[in-house]
Amino acid sequence: MRTREAAERFVRVWQRAWAEHDVDALLELYAEDCVHRSMPFRAPHRGRAELAAYLRWSFAGERVTDVRFSAPVVGEDGVAVAEFRVLAEEDGAPSTLAGCVFVRFDAAGPAVETRDYWHTVEGHREPEGALFFE
Repeated sequence: MRTREAAERFVRVWQRAWAEHDVDALLELYAEDCVHRSMPFRAPHRGRAELAAYLRWSFAGERVTDVRFSAPVVGEDGVAVAEFRVLAEEDGAPSTLAGCVFVRFDAAGPAVETRDYWHTVEGHREPEGALFFE
């Protein structure tokens, strides 16, 4: 699978599945032995089982009202990056999460490594300048 196709599928599925908290759909995007880093100073989640546990933990207490991903920017060697913005309620309080994900795909298309950088604020807000890659 070409990197662009894999990256476009990745952001399309993440946008829908995050809104629905569909962990199974998200796991289908990843290689069995994937490595996901959810924040720079957290230990990585290794393999689908650890990723599934992290996703379920992340989604607990969250009610999503809107998810947006930018079109992915595709580089060489199976790497892509995309921005995201999520409006949600965390334990009843409105919040906005904005960030980006770096993804490395294998030749068959699954993500073998992902790294997220994100920030949250109280309330529902749009990042300045909207999503950079729109």
